[in-house]
Amino acid sequence: MTWEGFYLFCFALGLCLSAVAFVGGFSHFQIGHFHHVQVGHGGHAGAGHGANSNSISPINGFTLVIFLCWFGGTGYLLERYGGFVVPMVLLLATIAGIAGASVLFWFMAHVLAPHEHALTAEETATLGMIGRVSGAIRDHGTGEILFSQNGSRRFAAARSENGLPIPRDTEVVVMRYEQGIAWVRRWDEVADDFK
Repeated sequence: MTWEGFYLFCFALGLCLSAVAFVGGFSHFQIGHFHHVQVGHGGHAGAGHGANSNSISPINGFTLVIFLCWFGGTGYLLERYGGFVVPMVLLLATIAGIAGASVLFWFMAHVLAPHEHALTAEETATLGMIGRVSGAIRDHGTGEILFSQNGSRRFAAARSENGLPIPRDTEVVVMRYEQGIAWVRRWDEVADDFK
């Protein structure tokens, strides 16, 4: 394999993995994670494993694939059209790769990470949540409810707490949540208890 082929392979691999990471972001497939190094407000970095939203590692799957793209692309162009000696091309390609990865790291640490936060138990609690039956709950059977949580519409499998059927579009209250099933009661049955 020639140096030109090596750089082209690195560029193609980085580009393919970047595309996989981009498409995978929409289907929750992850190549990299935001962990391991805390980025402080003054630009200082220190080791840590906290749940801080600004916690991001400079070496992760995202920065590695961007490094490969920039390293490979720059190396290919310099090898093909630059007329430099091999060590100089390798040095310049490495500098370009580090620069590209650094820009991406800065963007993730200062633009994306500050908006990330871990959900608290209160934000994900379903107990007492009011919803609407979207799939009728049969006598001692399972149906489905629709409810709104943190500004998002959510669906959950549901069963009637008292075993009675609940028709579609009936307003219900989640009384408990066990093993992925919301146990509900009709809102009109429990409304007086919540007043």
